[in-house]
Amino acid sequence: MQNKKIVGNVEIISILDLELFDLDAKVDTGADSNALHCDDISIDENNNVHFRLVDDVHESYHDKKMVMPLYKVKRVRSSNGELQLRPSIKVDVLFFGKKYKAVISLTNRADMKYPMLIGRKFLSGRFLVDVSQEYLTKQTTKQ
Repeated sequence: MQNKKIVGNVEIISILDLELFDLDAKVDTGADSNALHCDDISIDENNNVHFRLVDDVHESYHDKKMVMPLYKVKRVRSSNGELQLRPSIKVDVLFFGKKYKAVISLTNRADMKYPMLIGRKFLSGRFLVDVSQEYLTKQTTKQ
C-alpha cells in the first residue's frame, strides 16, 4: 500500500495527446481497460484510427474529429456482456498531477454517464480506490 494514491469512484483525467483536459472519468475496478466515448470510429489502410469525440459537457471537444495511430484492436466484453472488437490508442494522460502512458479503447458510451472509464490495468500497482469518495484529484491538483 506504500506509495499508492487513493482515488475516488469518479475522478478528473486529461488525455494530453488528444488535447482533452479535465474529463470526468468513472473509476471502474470491474473493467479491465480504459475506454473513451467517441463515435464514427474507423481504421484506414495506414493503421490510423479516425474517430469523433462526443462530450456534451465540454463543448470544445464535442464533434472534434481526431486521427491517431492504431495501437491494437482488442476483444472487449462490454458492460452488457456483449463481446466487441474495439480499436485502442496509446496516449499520455495526466492523472493526479503525474503523466502516465495509457492504452484507451475507443467505443460509443452514449448510454453511460461519464465520457471516460478508467479500468484496473491502469490502476494496478499505482492506486487504491475508495468508492465512498469522488474527485480527490481536485484536492491535490489545481483545476
